[in-house]
Amino acid sequence: MAETIKQERARWVLPIAEGRTSVTEVMKIFPYGKRTLERWRAAYRAHGVDGLEPRSTRPKTSPKETPIRIKEEVIALRKKKRLCALKLHWRLAKVGIHIHERTIGKIIKAEGLVRKYRTKKISYKYIKATWKPGELVEIDVKHVPGTIAGQAFFQYTAIDCASRWRYLRIFEEESSQNTLIFFEDVIERFPYQITGLKTDNHSTFTNRYTGTNRRSDMTVKTLHPLDRFCAARRIAHYLIDPGHPAQNGKVERSHRSDQETLYDSAVFSSPRDLRKKVALWNIEYNNLEHCGLNGKTPNEILAEFKS
Repeated sequence: MAETIKQERARWVLPIAEGRTSVTEVMKIFPYGKRTLERWRAAYRAHGVDGLEPRSTRPKTSPKETPIRIKEEVIALRKKKRLCALKLHWRLAKVGIHIHERTIGKIIKAEGLVRKYRTKKISYKYIKATWKPGELVEIDVKHVPGTIAGQAFFQYTAIDCASRWRYLRIFEEESSQNTLIFFEDVIERFPYQITGLKTDNHSTFTNRYTGTNRRSDMTVKTLHPLDRFCAARRIAHYLIDPGHPAQNGKVERSHRSDQETLYDSAVFSSPRDLRKKVALWNIEYNNLEHCGLNGKTPNEILAEFKS
């Protein structure tokens, strides 16, 4: 009794190939058509018993297959910009290449350009607040990895929650004075009035959790310079809960983009070179499509709000 398709085919073909019977005699009991038997015999004559192994009927090509030119464009853009499939879809659509994000995902997966691990995320339902530009701006500080010319540097980051518009500036020191200088620069550069500011509880932003300024009722003896600055301009200063950086999520997420896109690959020859590359990356970021903006860029959102 045959156990495989190959053995079953050989059971019908071998007697004919060895001259023990003829096709006419076999066809009297053969359960399939004559054309099938002749095809099996021809395969046996050409390749022996191995020719009777069943082959895939999957077509070699498809009329709907993505052209090689577009595949190469997707792969090159993925390697250069490290964008997700949805952002690649938006970016390619702007240059006239229309391809579905799922197709892009299959292409970059086949090329091994996706992460090797996937963790199941817990989905939460949030009430998404609708912000206006300048209504809430998040500010944080990122330590520039390593040292340049033997000196450490700090990246101050401000991001508008409504448009994701961002401004970066490099300082040689993380201090309250530099915080004020940076925030004044942000106010001058941002095209709308800023009415809300959100920071963490670092001493460069608040005296709330500084040991010498705490009382039993959690009141503060002296106001932080940033609090005085905001009060004079009627800007509300919000603090996140201690140990919950996710509440400053937009600026934290942007710091991850800084690390993956800029600091992991760039080499800085001098402080001037650092400031130049950070400024260029900031311009690129403000012209980058965002999933949270439905494929629009921060500059496009600001332009739409003006109109």
